Amino acid sequence: MPTAAVTPEQVLRTVFGYERFRGRQAEIIDTVVAGRDALVLMPTGGGKSLCYQIPALVRPGVGVVVSPLIALMADQVAALRLAGVRAAVYNSTQTPAERREVEQAYLAGELDLLYLAPERLAAPDTLPLLRRGRVSVVAIDEAHCVSQWGHDFRPDYLGLAVLREALPGVPRVALTATATRATAADIVARLELTDPAVFVAGFDRPNITYRIVPKDSPRTQLLDLLRTEHPGDAGIVYHLSRASVESTAAWLTEHGVPALPYHAGLPAEVRAENQARFLREDGLVMVATIAFGMGIDKPDVRFVAHLDLPKSVEGYYQETGRAGRDGLPATAWMTYGLADVVQQRRLVETSDADPTHKRAMLANLDAMLALCETATCRRAQLLRYFGEDAPDRCDSCDTCLNPPEVYDGTVEVQKLLSAVARLERRGQRYGAGHVIDILTGKRTDKVVQQGHTDLSVFGVGADVPAGEWRAIVRQAMAQGLLAADAQGYSTLRLTEASWQVMRGERTVVLRRDAAAPRARAARPTKAKAPEAGLDAEATERFARLRAWRAETARSAGVPAYVVFSDVTLRALAAANPTTLEELLDVHGIGAAKRDAYGRAVLELLHPVTG
Repeated sequence: MPTAAVTPEQVLRTVFGYERFRGRQAEIIDTVVAGRDALVLMPTGGGKSLCYQIPALVRPGVGVVVSPLIALMADQVAALRLAGVRAAVYNSTQTPAERREVEQAYLAGELDLLYLAPERLAAPDTLPLLRRGRVSVVAIDEAHCVSQWGHDFRPDYLGLAVLREALPGVPRVALTATATRATAADIVARLELTDPAVFVAGFDRPNITYRIVPKDSPRTQLLDLLRTEHPGDAGIVYHLSRASVESTAAWLTEHGVPALPYHAGLPAEVRAENQARFLREDGLVMVATIAFGMGIDKPDVRFVAHLDLPKSVEGYYQETGRAGRDGLPATAWMTYGLADVVQQRRLVETSDADPTHKRAMLANLDAMLALCETATCRRAQLLRYFGEDAPDRCDSCDTCLNPPEVYDGTVEVQKLLSAVARLERRGQRYGAGHVIDILTGKRTDKVVQQGHTDLSVFGVGADVPAGEWRAIVRQAMAQGLLAADAQGYSTLRLTEASWQVMRGERTVVLRRDAAAPRARAARPTKAKAPEAGLDAEATERFARLRAWRAETARSAGVPAYVVFSDVTLRALAAANPTTLEELLDVHGIGAAKRDAYGRAVLELLHPVTG
């Protein structure tokens, strides 16, 4: 960066190649440049990083970025260096000699940005080092990690409050994509931010289509989604257990979808290699626990799929937000069934959490279940959870596109609860399958041997298919009208609310899932969104540019998007510039990238013949 004073607008254009700020970026940047603390809540893909990178380039000194994402720091720094920014990492993966080199560059004022992990900041020699140099701004990324009310609390983040006294007068900006009002207040308190300006830039991700489908055969359902709507696309599949992660990754690979596993139980070198491949190669699917993905910079993740129920709306939003960071269409898809409700409720009830935290966990789960069971717009419910006003319809989630039937299910639920009550009177508890057999009048060996054909409720629900009864049980549990045994058995028991329904004091509204339409002609087009809107010649140019980018990135040892994003390649293919100066008019191309890649791009677009 030049040493002469520059404005945020000049940095935006000349370094990052963007014409204008988005949303509240300009307001946030001006606040931090002026030296005031700030809390920034901005959706993934909304441009949070510019909110601290540009102040670091405008204010005198070095911007310090605290991030939990050691594995991604190198890629973040590589992207900045390609844009002409003097950036470095400072963490435990480096040798002592490498760290000394970074320390010398920092003290000499030869850096613009320094990335480090909270563990590195806690090392006894780090704060003294920072005080010896000049810090322009401190950015605390993934700031929800500091809050015990957030979905991804990390104890090592609690030590970051020391920055207030250690670096007096240096503005601190805390950033996250996911925080309720309670979590946001907790972040401010725990980081001891000084009279911070709070920016809530909106939680809507309009390019993401949200879909939650009844769980039948989840792997087969997932494979159908990938083959019909996302062939060859990069995506993330989330599971709760490590065993499920590994078996699903192997199963997808066997069925022709290249997939890799990622979970905390894998050797560190395997995790690092799999993550590196996912970031650098096109079309890979990562099957992972929630240990994977926070802060993932890969912009062209076209889908995120959940095969298990997330523990909270915040977790779900954070994980689905890893799709479509480039602003192009993406899918957030989840299979959800009765077993998910049973498992999650039991995990909370049997946890070692104190009563206050357990109540918070149950509240988080109830909100997640409500999102799954809603018959109204999922996007609206998601946004309102975060305190944001939203229209009643978005016309791009499954409940808007294919509305489910809503009906008064009080009588059906009364029959279900009566069956459980009669079993409890006999001192017996059974799982959903056995209770449904009783309701539908199915004379299984178990029903007959236990004498349950004599119950007055035997066969009272024969007019309702067994599959629909499972949906009724699931919704009854989601509404707290039934509970799962806390001792590790999937048996049903009544709750306080059960008796309100059985006494006729409460009406129960249920949803009946609409049959999924067989043909979704628009979906395959959306899956290949980068080519959408390009004519035949531009599409061919896009393909050539993408192949060139892959080879260039491979040679440099960086992810493809670090060279150019799909959005930039699409803009290049459409504009078809002929001069180096015209390249600067293309979204995402600043002076440094023009100088590095400009001639190669022009030669590719306009090859010399003859």
